[in-house]
Amino acid sequence: MNFESPAPRGTAAFLAPPVMIVGMHRSGTSFLTGSLQLAGLELGEYSAWNRHNLKGNRENQDIVAFHDAVLARHGFAWDNPPPGALIWTEDEIAAARRWMDQYADEPRWGFKDPRSLLLVEGWLDLVPDLQFVGIFRHPESVSRSLRKRGRITEEKAFELWKAYNSRLLELHRRMDFPLLCFDETEEILHEKLDEICAELGLKSPPDERFFTPELKHHKAKSGSIPDELKALYKALRNRAR
Repeated sequence: MNFESPAPRGTAAFLAPPVMIVGMHRSGTSFLTGSLQLAGLELGEYSAWNRHNLKGNRENQDIVAFHDAVLARHGFAWDNPPPGALIWTEDEIAAARRWMDQYADEPRWGFKDPRSLLLVEGWLDLVPDLQFVGIFRHPESVSRSLRKRGRITEEKAFELWKAYNSRLLELHRRMDFPLLCFDETEEILHEKLDEICAELGLKSPPDERFFTPELKHHKAKSGSIPDELKALYKALRNRAR
């Protein structure tokens, strides 16, 4: 899988580089994004509630629609990820730039959509100094959550976990950004999150935390998972904070 980007075409400039929160669906990205927001990261308009996440997935629906459109143009979707890099059209780059213009005067802003992992090349083409914060979760926990949310088999859920997290691992090898494991205890997660906030120049998180138990109610059990997923999960754990 290749994360090399073409030469920048009209790159965007900001007071500080935007932050992209990266990670697979149902893997703690809402917790991470909501926590960074409490520490001062501007998200703009975002989802604050849905039936699958009572605290909201913290996603900007314009960006979700944009990602869906780019994927669909190539014949892919969030649950049918492309095997490699997708090159954005000039119109798509212009559309992304117009969306980002609204944040030109924001000292610290960012966005989250798990689909970003499938389209990161285009974002780096547009914003070469884009910053990342990532999170991942045990494949069995993700599988159980996906299967409860919609009609999806365990085999398909594992396939998607591998596709997204293989990209996450390769991106981390290239960019070496802060990476959390959502399987840690709440206390450890918050300790590591405090460190990340300081590194990003965000304020200390308030006493009121974003985390609530329902964000993590699908836990891995003792069932077996494919060896290749075990190896990938171990590799991510080895690179995480």
